[in-house]
Amino acid sequence: MNNSQSQPWKDLEDDVLTEEYIGEVSEIIVYNDDVNTFDWVIECFMEVCKHSFEQAEQLSMIVHFRGKASVKRGVFEVLRPMKDALCERGLSAVLETIKV
Repeated sequence: MNNSQSQPWKDLEDDVLTEEYIGEVSEIIVYNDDVNTFDWVIECFMEVCKHSFEQAEQLSMIVHFRGKASVKRGVFEVLRPMKDALCERGLSAVLETIKV
């Protein structure tokens, strides 16, 4: 295969990797409570965070047994509405900036 054909993909990959680290990375932390059911928490994770059923179920178990879990990472501006939506649905969620 000719190197000139694969070169654009390498450049694109470099751009994508670079863009991931521009700005600060944040995460949504959800805390366990005695109010919300597993089914409700799973539904919230699927609707708000766009997780698959399996991922949402696993995260709900981590929240339950460990007391909290990071349920989504990304840019603050993207995560803030998600965190607010989880809180509006009765979940205990906070948004934290993390060091990368």
